[in-house]
Amino acid sequence: MSFSLNELPKIKRQTKIRVGRGIGSSKGKTSGRGVKGQKARTGHHSVKGFEGGQTPVHMRLPKKGFVNNLKKNIEVINIQDILKLINSGKLVQKMTVTKDNLFENGLIKNKKSIVKLIMGKNPIDIKDIKISVDKYSKKANKFA
Repeated sequence: MSFSLNELPKIKRQTKIRVGRGIGSSKGKTSGRGVKGQKARTGHHSVKGFEGGQTPVHMRLPKKGFVNNLKKNIEVINIQDILKLINSGKLVQKMTVTKDNLFENGLIKNKKSIVKLIMGKNPIDIKDIKISVDKYSKKANKFA
């Protein structure tokens, strides 16, 4: 089926309601804005959180706590988690494990955070692994 520009089918569209065109049109006189008040005026736009001049709720409630901007994010990693990656084949045993490797495998969430390695409860005897992170526990210090 081919169309010509002069034979295009008509598209039914909903007609726009003309406001302010007589009382009988149901949108005449006040044009659907109600009677007087701030919202009836031209140029009105509601500001988020504005309560009509009353003190807003976020100012009525007391301040609570504080945010420590000097807080350091320390992500703790267990040596068992690194062993699981080595056993699954995602990491090679004789390579040096870095933050980038840990980030790629989902053990840490952010490369910029401080990473601390801990030993865990089960004793492990591995000599070939070198792990390069920011901090070590006393037991995990032999992997540095």
